Amino acid sequence: MAGAAPRDGLRRIAIGSQAVGFILIITLETVMGDDARPWQGVTLAAMLATAACLALMRRYRRNRKRRQREAHDDV
Repeated sequence: MAGAAPRDGLRRIAIGSQAVGFILIITLETVMGDDARPWQGVTLAAMLATAACLALMRRYRRNRKRRQREAHDDV
């Protein structure tokens, strides 16, 4: 992606967690049938919470680096 750091670990974690979540949702449906619905909802909620946390962490890191650059430029 444009502008992404070559070693963006948080992006990798986000992609991996979403992949694992989707695999789990599909596996639950295969194994449990219609009884999987509540667990699929829990899995989806966990996926969304993880994505939100990782997005906040990435924003925090980006803003911290920006503040450091600005402080360095002021010197």
